[in-house]
Amino acid sequence: MANHKDLDVWKKAIGLVKDVYEVTNGFPADERFGITQQMRRAAVSVPSNIAEGSGRHGDKELLKYLYIALGSLAELETQFIISHELKFCGNKEILDKIEEVRKMTIGLIKYMKSKKIEKAKNETR
Repeated sequence: MANHKDLDVWKKAIGLVKDVYEVTNGFPADERFGITQQMRRAAVSVPSNIAEGSGRHGDKELLKYLYIALGSLAELETQFIISHELKFCGNKEILDKIEEVRKMTIGLIKYMKSKKIEKAKNETR
């Protein structure tokens, strides 16, 4: 597997983290240890899990961490919807960015699975 810093999905996820930090800077001060912290942790979890998975040995472990990243994206999306409902932020642009990173992560998962299937086919020949 390539270095995680070479992966477009990792780069997009880093951009998402920056966006989440910018958005949550405008949240009420009393939410600093509430939803602000939860959103930041979920956002940071995405590129961190992509990096950890690609730094481990083997495609199976990378897949495991990509699925964890998908879970963090779902968590972040939910927290953003909640913060929007509470009127902490009005900008829904971040939902598009979450969806973009999700699609890229799913694309990498599909690629890794097809690579695994192709490898298994070649081994049985």
